[in-house]
Amino acid sequence: MAVVRAAPPAGRLTGKPAARAGVLPPVDLARDVDVVVIGAGQAGLSTAWALARQGFEPGSGFVVLDADEAPGGAWQHRWPSLTLATTHRVHDLPGMRFEPAADDTPAVDSVPAYFAEYERRFGLPVHRPVRVRAVRRTDDDRFRVETDAGDWTARAIVNATGTWTRPFVPRYPGQELFRGRQLHTVDYRDAAEFAGQHVVVVGGGASATQLLGEISRVATTTWVTRRPPVWREGPFSEDVGREVVAKVEEAVREGRRPGSVVGLTGLLVSTPYIADGLERGVFERLPVFDRITEEGVAWADGRSVRADAILWATGFRAAVSHLAPLHLRAPGGGIRMDGTHVAGEPRIHLVGYGPSASTIGANRAGQAAARRLRRLLRDPGELPRTA
Repeated sequence: MAVVRAAPPAGRLTGKPAARAGVLPPVDLARDVDVVVIGAGQAGLSTAWALARQGFEPGSGFVVLDADEAPGGAWQHRWPSLTLATTHRVHDLPGMRFEPAADDTPAVDSVPAYFAEYERRFGLPVHRPVRVRAVRRTDDDRFRVETDAGDWTARAIVNATGTWTRPFVPRYPGQELFRGRQLHTVDYRDAAEFAGQHVVVVGGGASATQLLGEISRVATTTWVTRRPPVWREGPFSEDVGREVVAKVEEAVREGRRPGSVVGLTGLLVSTPYIADGLERGVFERLPVFDRITEEGVAWADGRSVRADAILWATGFRAAVSHLAPLHLRAPGGGIRMDGTHVAGEPRIHLVGYGPSASTIGANRAGQAAARRLRRLLRDPGELPRTA
């Protein structure tokens, strides 16, 4: 049996110096476990904490496989100007408060540091960098997780891979002809690189408006969206939040692709960068163009805009391609869900997918998945076979 190294059980203080995040202390671990968690962002870490609380032994009972070189999930890849004041709220992970020094702290620094300390404090068995290539069923009704660092087998899977590695760029006629630069939100680093240019920003979400506000200070801009933006004057009420989550839950129950929870809430005009952009007239929106030309973008009515760059702030898709061998997709293109688990597949949970695709939603879903798996895998009786 292959052996790797694992962290000490969660919550157990050994009296030894804490290991550097991402480098696991010397404790033997078999690669055959109850649960494999894929991804160590907010969803994966909250699930790992909850699994330990439900009695799964870190290392021998569950492991977390993370493709990144260091702790932090997608936050370590965000643009430097994204601060805690300009991002959606980062909720505390369970059991440990997030207490940044100031709201103007770059999220790319503060959130990964918080995640790293969280992994250390609870001794979570995170292995990195480990890239999961595929998850398959085995002949003995388990799951084989195939990675670039060898294989694991498990009785259950919790997928917590988020969306950052699956940026979405829609296709338009003439896209390959454009002579300027095309980039997605994931490629953005700093507005200064667009100084003196004209930039077309595509997308109506929070990232689009934030980056449009930054770029418009050093360049001329054109903002295009598929639908008119929804501006909200006051804070989001609990009723609004429940309504939005219910819409996403309905989509995943029916097997449709989930919409963004954040995208459905609208844009809060009191947000500082939005208020500033509205005052400067930056958010004068045009309907999305019909085609892309060598020099820019054009509409069917004869209008055209010259552009040096097109920034696609057009969102993401769920990073679940490694689950393809399990044949989970419904005819609607999404994965039909029943709570946190795939419908008909009680041992396959997707945390951070659909209605749990937010920091607070991921926390709750991770704990719900852990409770469900404890009842399923640890209660007496034969393990139900998956569909």
